[in-house]
Amino acid sequence: PPLLHSLPSPNPKPRASPPRHAKAYAREMATSTSLAAALPSRLTSPGRRAALSWATSCARPHPARAVSSGCRLVVTCNAQAAAPISIGQGTPVRPTSVLVVGATGTLGRQVVRRALDEGYDVRCLVRPRPAPADFLRDWGATVVNADLSKPETIPATLVGVHTVIDCATGRPEEPIRTVDWEGKVALIQCAKAMGIQKYVFYSIHNCDKHPEVPLMEIKYCTERFIQDTGLDYTIIRLCGFMQGLIGQYAVPILEEKSVWGTDAPTRIAYMDTQDVARLTFVALRNEKASKKLLTFAGPRAWTTQEVITLCERLAGQDANVTTVPVAVLRFTRQLTRFFQWTNDVADRLAFSEVLSSDTVFSAPMNETYQLLGVEAKDILTLEKYLQDYFSNILKKLKGLKAQSKQSDIYF
Repeated sequence: PPLLHSLPSPNPKPRASPPRHAKAYAREMATSTSLAAALPSRLTSPGRRAALSWATSCARPHPARAVSSGCRLVVTCNAQAAAPISIGQGTPVRPTSVLVVGATGTLGRQVVRRALDEGYDVRCLVRPRPAPADFLRDWGATVVNADLSKPETIPATLVGVHTVIDCATGRPEEPIRTVDWEGKVALIQCAKAMGIQKYVFYSIHNCDKHPEVPLMEIKYCTERFIQDTGLDYTIIRLCGFMQGLIGQYAVPILEEKSVWGTDAPTRIAYMDTQDVARLTFVALRNEKASKKLLTFAGPRAWTTQEVITLCERLAGQDANVTTVPVAVLRFTRQLTRFFQWTNDVADRLAFSEVLSSDTVFSAPMNETYQLLGVEAKDILTLEKYLQDYFSNILKKLKGLKAQSKQSDIYF
C-alpha cells in the first residue's frame, strides 16, 4: 500500500495567537483526539504498525535501496499521495511555533537553545525516560513525551506546530530501521496529514553515494520520501560535529588513556553544532532555502592523525594511540553478518568502514554562504574550538589540583 494516506486540505481561520506555555498546550491536546481520527489508521492504532514496514518495489536512482545483512532487509522509497480529504477547518499557527525532535541530543539541544534565544516558541519531543529532560524546561521550552517507534503517540505533539526540526536518530542499542526509517516515515506522514508548514531534516553528507551502508541509505530514502510528500522542506546534510572529538580524542589524551584511530586517510570537515543551529534558523527564515538540499561543512577537512596531533599540542602531552587497521573493521563486519542477532552491529560497522576509507566528508560552502547571507569568517574553526576547550579545562583542572579527573567535569 502507499506510504502516504489521507492528506488533509486545511481551511484555516484566524486566531489571536498559538499556545506558548504548558497549560495552553494541554488545552490544545484535547482537540487531538478528533483530529487523530482523520489521520492514517496506521499512525493511530498501536496494533497496526506492520503497515510501516519496509517496501520492496523500487530500485535506484529515484527510489533507493539498501540491503542489510543477515535478514536481507530492503529499504525503498515509495511515497505516493492519496487523494486529499478535508478534516474540517484548521487553525493557523504562528511561524515561531517549533517542534524539535531529538531535542536531548548533541545537535538537538543546540537547536533548542538557539531557537529560544531567537524568540521561538519551542516544544521538544522527548521519549519517556527515567531522567527527565529538566534542562530543556529550565531553558524555557515545553517538553512533550512521545516515541517515534510508537506512531500513535506522535499526532498530539504536532497540534499547534508550524515547523518541525528533525534532529532525531536511533540509539546505538536499537535496530537502525526502528527510528531512522519506520519512525521517520510515521512522523513525516503525520506532519503532512496535520498541515505542518515546514519540515527541516538533518541528513549525512554523501548518503546517496553509499547504498551499502544501511544508515546512509536510510537517510537518502528519507530525503526522497520528504521530497515526494509535497511538504515545504529544507534538508541539511552534515559532515561531522566538533563536539564528538572531545570524548574521542581530547578526554583520553588528558587522562593518558588510549586514543583509538584507523590507518585510513579519511578527511572530515567538522562543524560546531552551535554554528549548525545558527545556520539552520538563517535557512528557516530564507525563502531561497525552501525545498533545497544544503550541505553544511566546516572550514577545513581533517584526518584522524591531524586531529590527534592538534590535541597533543594543545594538551601539552603525547597521546597513546592505538591504530585499528581498516582490514580488521572489514573482517569484523563480515563476521557479524553471519548471525541475525549481530545484524545491527554489522550495519554500524558498515558506517565505520566508510568513515575509515579514503573518503573526504566535505563540500564547498561558498554558494551556501551566499544563499544564506553568511560570512565564512563567522564559522568557528576546529583549532579555535579545541583551543578554547583545552584552555578552559586545563585552567579548571589546575584550580582543582586534579591530574586525571576530566570525566567528572562538565562544561
